[in-house]
Amino acid sequence: MNSYNLMKLFYFLVIFTFLEVSCSKTSNRSISIEESKNEMNFEADSADTATFGAGCFWCVEALFQKLHGVKSVVSGYSGGVVKNPSYEDVCTGTTEHAEVIQIRYDPKKIFFDELLEIFWSSHDPTTLNRQGSDVGTQYRSVIFYHNPKQKELAEKYKKKLNDEKVFEKPVITEITAFKEFYPAENYHQNYFNNNSSKPYCQFVILPKLEKFKKAFGSKITK
Repeated sequence: MNSYNLMKLFYFLVIFTFLEVSCSKTSNRSISIEESKNEMNFEADSADTATFGAGCFWCVEALFQKLHGVKSVVSGYSGGVVKNPSYEDVCTGTTEHAEVIQIRYDPKKIFFDELLEIFWSSHDPTTLNRQGSDVGTQYRSVIFYHNPKQKELAEKYKKKLNDEKVFEKPVITEITAFKEFYPAENYHQNYFNNNSSKPYCQFVILPKLEKFKKAFGSKITK
């Protein structure tokens, strides 16, 4: 996307999030934040789970780790047909797994809508089985929803992105039910923080982080 479309995406996502929060005002009664949490079946002291695939999990992990309200981020594999796959297995493209991150977050501090906003802003959801130079089904854009509300929100958000033509091409992100998650090998976990001086981190992940900080500074932990 060019700079104009990036700005258009940013403003659209801000407006969409505002509308999601304020749309209840058109109903017969307003819905408080606490009631909204009850609709999502959250308990006051609970954490919820989100699972996203947006290309190389090293990059995605580094972004979501910075968010206020995110308790943990684990890199791994979902959506495949082979049990307990290794990284080498997934790289063959034959296991049908995607590289994903599984997020545990506090719904009192960050909403699923906000995670979706960041998910779609942090990669190109219009390319099939590809992110930059990373090519293969393991790099597909995918949301594995954990409950009907997550599915509803993801599908609504995707439709709005396409209806508003925020991207130059249609968003093709897969939205599918979560089944299993297999954590990746230890050396993949916390990759950027443990390997920040390596070329991939310096030339690929770090520029993404800098853009992320500019766009979502208010959501980042201090």
